[in-house]
Amino acid sequence: MNFHIILMAMQYLERSISLPGLLKLKSVFLFGPRATGKTTLIHHQLPAARVYDLLDYRVFSRLLRNPHLLEEENLDSGAPIVIDEIQKLPHLLDEVHRLIAKHHWKFLLTGSSARKLKRGAANLLAGRAWMAQLLPLTYCEIPDFDLSRYLNRGGLPSVYFSENPDEELDSYVALYLKEEIQAESITRSLPAFAAFLDAIAVSNGEEINLESFARDCGVSPMTVKNYIQILEDTLIGFSLNGFTKTKKRKGTARIKHYLFDVGVVNTLAQRGEIKPKSELFGKAFEQYIAQELRAYLSYSRSKHKMTYWRSTSHHEVDFLIGQTLAVEVKATDNVYDSHLRGLRALKEEGLVKHFAVVSLDRDKRTTRDGIMIYPWEVFLKKLWKGEILSQ
Repeated sequence: MNFHIILMAMQYLERSISLPGLLKLKSVFLFGPRATGKTTLIHHQLPAARVYDLLDYRVFSRLLRNPHLLEEENLDSGAPIVIDEIQKLPHLLDEVHRLIAKHHWKFLLTGSSARKLKRGAANLLAGRAWMAQLLPLTYCEIPDFDLSRYLNRGGLPSVYFSENPDEELDSYVALYLKEEIQAESITRSLPAFAAFLDAIAVSNGEEINLESFARDCGVSPMTVKNYIQILEDTLIGFSLNGFTKTKKRKGTARIKHYLFDVGVVNTLAQRGEIKPKSELFGKAFEQYIAQELRAYLSYSRSKHKMTYWRSTSHHEVDFLIGQTLAVEVKATDNVYDSHLRGLRALKEEGLVKHFAVVSLDRDKRTTRDGIMIYPWEVFLKKLWKGEILSQ
């Protein structure tokens, strides 16, 4: 590891999400997988905030016995109040709701799992709080971004800058199974869930046929559906719905599932080193662009939904952003007409405004029928400047 990377790992990286900006108007639920940097973000963006860390048993016990301490300890503060890992004490949200209504205080409520809140019918503050996410590091947040490094390590700060990334990722996966699944008693069979997690990593970015996938895992389709929901509730996975508005070529309604970070996928699927021009490089590159698009939509508070399209005649487009943009990802340095078949089939429907390929090409260009071919860096720079979806 060179000296510059070590130095950057010791410094705070500016994130694309602004907590002070969000808290100007409302309280905020900030969810994100473990190790994405929520604590560091709070420390740097909200230095005056009073923080209640519910992973600290002393803090947890005090507020469990006497939730009114939130009011008594902050009457003269005026600063935002942070409650970290709110899912550990969902009933505390009733007191938060009361204090927002009474004093108009601003709360930042963070968590690495939304499952207990959703399943326990917790008080989600009846519209008095925004929902936001903190996701793995993105292109614009990492100085001297290295694509090969990212595709191998992923975007967890502690992994990307680590001298021992493989050990960090192994530890992360073990910690997730222990703390998020076993400790919360989410599933009765941890070995079965661990086997499912390995299988979903191998199938990362592919359509999920519940029946055949369940047979491969040795469980029922309903169990697979429940396991996928667990991944989403604990923020480890996300699904894309199929785009089904096409008429000429009917689109599939199956979901396509991704784990939240390419480094975690690599570890679970035991991919080894991701080398350029390999099949695994292509899969990791697609996952990376999915992460960037997802992060941009989240941080920019966009109303667009990300989907994908696959027709019953096997034409496919990797990502659709609402009906504004269709994106195909190709890990090639020379995009040919054959790479554009899915986009052109979708273009015939007349439903989507713009079409783009994100690739390893050196130069940006436009085909005769208006499809933009972007080098990946050009695409990401324009995306994060707000120039891609504003067309």
